[in-house]
Amino acid sequence: MRVQGTTETKPPPSALASRTSAAHVRSPLHRVDRRAVLWWTLRALIGAALTLGALGATYLWWEESRTWVGPVLIVAAAGFLLTLALMPGWRYRVHRWECTENAVYELKGWLVREWRIIPVSRIQSVDMVRGPLQLMLGLGTLRVITASPEGRIKIVGLDADVVAKEAAALTELTQQSPGDAT
Repeated sequence: MRVQGTTETKPPPSALASRTSAAHVRSPLHRVDRRAVLWWTLRALIGAALTLGALGATYLWWEESRTWVGPVLIVAAAGFLLTLALMPGWRYRVHRWECTENAVYELKGWLVREWRIIPVSRIQSVDMVRGPLQLMLGLGTLRVITASPEGRIKIVGLDADVVAKEAAALTELTQQSPGDAT
């Protein structure tokens, strides 16, 4: 582009930009399984039942605490109702994941968004996790871990078969990568 008789050129890409072109911050392609909404809802319901049950029992059986437990119980119930109404659907719309030959991508959060990218060369461990509710719903969690304390991706709410397939594929990719992933 010419500007007042001079030629404007783009600066050369930085070394960092050329090194990170294979793994850049972007929204991953895949959503979690739709059953994750039910899983998040059930987990929130169990937490609400335990918390409100304990507060309710305290309110009923300890008369001296009623002046402060009553308001706490009301605020907690309202908070749980709001969480149950908004959180599962919102998280489903936000949570994304993707495994490529170069990296594992994750986008998660419902109040705070967090993007994580782990290059395949840094992966030390690939785990499949399935709790009781996940087993009941046919879901699982894919956990990818590096040597760094912050180097963990936990992709929750995936179909159990998808978790097994992706874990096997990532394990095979990491075996092909030279080095010790540290």
